[in-house]
Amino acid sequence: MVERSCAELIAEATAAPVDGWGFDWLDGRATEERPPWGYARQVADRMATVAAALDIDTGGGEVLAEVPQPPPLLLATEAWPPNVAVARRTLRRVGGRVVQVAPRSRLPFRDAGFDLVTSRHPVDTDWAEIARVLRPGGRYLSQQIGAGTMRELSEAVLGPLPPPATRHTAQAVAAARTAGLDVVRLERATLRAVFHDVGAVVWFLRKVVWTVPDFDVDRYRPQLERLHARIRAEGAFVARSRRFLIEAVRPAPGDVGSA
Repeated sequence: MVERSCAELIAEATAAPVDGWGFDWLDGRATEERPPWGYARQVADRMATVAAALDIDTGGGEVLAEVPQPPPLLLATEAWPPNVAVARRTLRRVGGRVVQVAPRSRLPFRDAGFDLVTSRHPVDTDWAEIARVLRPGGRYLSQQIGAGTMRELSEAVLGPLPPPATRHTAQAVAAARTAGLDVVRLERATLRAVFHDVGAVVWFLRKVVWTVPDFDVDRYRPQLERLHARIRAEGAFVARSRRFLIEAVRPAPGDVGSA
């Protein structure tokens, strides 16, 4: 098999679409361990028991599309226009409706309108808004990106970085409690991510933009060429993704909080 050059791999990855929040393009080129708690299954189980649910930062709607028993009212929000179109097509088959929102805006829904709010890898978590739209007794379930995720990849491109200042679980728990929610579950996982060619790295950085916030192929071509040489020499580039699962409840009147 003829090995492809660094330039060919980069060009292919640069031309590939990154709409939605699926990662099928990486099949055979990169792998990432899954968290042990099974987020999609957790969401499906809860969706089957509620009347009204909201998914925040739905991406392309990939998680909700797999829910076998959606609630009568299923809404989702998304801020990135290319994802909005994808999510609307994806969620049509489960009766979900996608509302386009501005980044970091208030949720355009009435108070206490949902039994369940979910979010997989939210850009930001507005705990006060989540508490506002939850009904008393309602739950928020979210799989979030942990502090220092994919740091090895970030530093391979950007060089040494200071310790991460955000996305720590203690910060999430404190913010949830400040908003009046009781945190009833918190789990953490560190997961192995393996990139088998530099094209997979480029595509990932284009899609997961917070890994290298100013990523541009031309700006970082020397670093990408070094990564290409390293992958050829070592067989793969290994990084660590960090995730946590958090579940919080809006107390009903008279409840004794668990915070």
